Amino acid sequence: MEEAVLDKEFWATLDTLIRSADLVIDRPKGSAHPRYPSLVYPLDYGYLKGTTSGDGHELDAWRGSRAQASLDAVVCSVDLYKKDVEVKLLLGCTRDERKIILDFHNNSETMAAILVMRSAP
Repeated sequence: MEEAVLDKEFWATLDTLIRSADLVIDRPKGSAHPRYPSLVYPLDYGYLKGTTSGDGHELDAWRGSRAQASLDAVVCSVDLYKKDVEVKLLLGCTRDERKIILDFHNNSETMAAILVMRSAP
């Protein structure tokens, strides 16, 4: 199967997953991390209710300021402290918001992240 076809199937499958679950914002923009009070969320952050991520918790998601909460990109992060890798969905994010989110996940010596953009249809 061609790479472009697989790419479209990946994003379409994520779209289906997102439509099947409610987005819960449990860490609103400006709120502090529950265990690290100096870490403040620059945008709304939450999870898709009823889903499961690789860490056994629900799938994480960032919510940007665009009216339509379509899937723009994902962030893949590595956390050496927790010894895990996670994927976070970016929903309705502008270019500036995507950079803010990426910077948030690259905020320490024990974390690193990359942004994977959804290609134009």
